[in-house]
Amino acid sequence: MRLFKLPFNNKKEKNVEISTDLSENIPKHIAIIMDGNGRWAQKRGLPRIAGHREGMDNVKRIVKAANLLQVEVLTLYAFSTENWKRPSNEVEYLMRLPIDFLQHYLPELVEENVRVQTIGEAQDLPANTQKAILNAKQQTADNTGLILNIAINYGSRFEMIRSIKEICEEVQEGKYGIDEITENTLSHHLYTSQLEDPDLLIRTSGELRLSNFLLWQAAYSELWFTETLWPDFHTEEFEEAIRDYQKRKRRYGGI
Repeated sequence: MRLFKLPFNNKKEKNVEISTDLSENIPKHIAIIMDGNGRWAQKRGLPRIAGHREGMDNVKRIVKAANLLQVEVLTLYAFSTENWKRPSNEVEYLMRLPIDFLQHYLPELVEENVRVQTIGEAQDLPANTQKAILNAKQQTADNTGLILNIAINYGSRFEMIRSIKEICEEVQEGKYGIDEITENTLSHHLYTSQLEDPDLLIRTSGELRLSNFLLWQAAYSELWFTETLWPDFHTEEFEEAIRDYQKRKRRYGGI
């Protein structure tokens, strides 16, 4: 095992252990639905926002592990288009989390060669949240390591409708005909057009659904579900998901 340290807000630093035998057939792109922050807090008699804070600290741990394992892309479902329906105080806190995370963790992301990207309608976020995200993208733009792809104000159905509208406009402009539209045409118009589809999609907290996350891109992703709530989903279980992925044979509809 190799030991690495991660900073935690107002906490004593903890070691992160990464197994050295996980070197073959590492998923290039891992997507995670980080579910269970609120339930984690409620089980402890704490307000839901305490769970979101703990979940943010866990993001640091998993990003570190993914980078050390040489995962190429880590897409994290941070805030969905449906999350606006939550109580206003919780939404306000969730909008503050990216600011805190990127302000405190950005120097280490730069040092570790991690590049920050986002998918979703970021222009609809509060101005301070947009500013923090833009700064992180600019500061890490030249990094060549792990892509930390944050899905924020993201909804897959909206993404596909948006893409279809763009395609319709291009057909009307005469750029190509209807019969020329292919799967690649739609993929080219998605937020993830510059990324490969996820090899492995993980969901925490015991829920067995995709919740409007990467519906097109996950068509052939390997799915891995766990009862563990996101704040408790630590490196060991992240490795367990990867080991399970490595045992599977991906046929893509073939034999």
